[in-house]
Amino acid sequence: MTATMPEARALPAPARGGLDLRAPDAGPRFDPRVLRSRWVQVAAGDAEAEARAAEHGVDFAAAGARVWETDAHVYLPVTATRRDGDRVVHEQVVLALSPDVVVTAQPQRHYPVFDKAIARMRRTPWLIRSSYGVAYALLYALNEAADRVVALASDLLEDMSDEIDEATRGVDARGREIGVRDMQDTITRMNRAEEIVSRAQESQLSLARAARHLRSEIADSDPVLAGLVETLVADVDGVKQHAGFEHDKVRYLQQAIMTSLDVKQAQIVKVFTIITAVFLPPTLIASFYGMNFTHMPELDRPYGFTLTVLLTLVAAVIPLAYIKRRGWLR
Repeated sequence: MTATMPEARALPAPARGGLDLRAPDAGPRFDPRVLRSRWVQVAAGDAEAEARAAEHGVDFAAAGARVWETDAHVYLPVTATRRDGDRVVHEQVVLALSPDVVVTAQPQRHYPVFDKAIARMRRTPWLIRSSYGVAYALLYALNEAADRVVALASDLLEDMSDEIDEATRGVDARGREIGVRDMQDTITRMNRAEEIVSRAQESQLSLARAARHLRSEIADSDPVLAGLVETLVADVDGVKQHAGFEHDKVRYLQQAIMTSLDVKQAQIVKVFTIITAVFLPPTLIASFYGMNFTHMPELDRPYGFTLTVLLTLVAAVIPLAYIKRRGWLR
């Protein structure tokens, strides 16, 4: 007696909608030739690429660094922020967007940030079927690069956490008091972190503007892509908020360190002020006895010199007692 195998059932097809990023009607294959027909890269000084862009009617010189719309294209400038090792690089990238092609003016032929965009298009090949999909991938990559820059600033602050804690307490791990010179390196690095997040915020403003223009260009023509761009706009705003949080954090830490140093300097000034106040009356008495008088009767009396010394001590104790009573020694 032979057992019968159960009849194999076909797996249900994925739902057509925002979660089906493969777009089955376009096929899952990534074709670089199709991408090259949708995306023209123009590096600085590349005459051949500039000629190809001119064939599509693109004129970056006329657009400049502003959002500019013509009958055929909309020019979207973005201040790109990216990491290059431990350095942070700020560069200008301009997208010339039309329904048929997107042309990018970028600093160099192989722009590392756009490797992320190519990887995104390889995972979702249907993006390359339109210039708007390619533009979405490019803006997505620029946003990811800015997010890594903000993360770098956050890491810089984390690396300085022990130094910042010592600065706010006023003493180091060995119990030695910290002065302004001890904090110069920390303050310099903190200023660098503030500059990084400030430039990242500026970058996100231009990136958000470009993403909103892309959203308006798509409108209702491609609901799936429009949903991705809507998510991108939210992500850009999220990175901007993260940069704003880090900026507020670094400003707070800077203020805390400067306040601690100001308090320390005020304490030093207070000590010298108290010393001056205590020794001023004895100095006044000593100045009298330092004059060239021919006769000082109290010095001829028994214990006259001793009384003079005691008077000097009393003159020093009186301002000290007054200062302590007023609480100025705390």
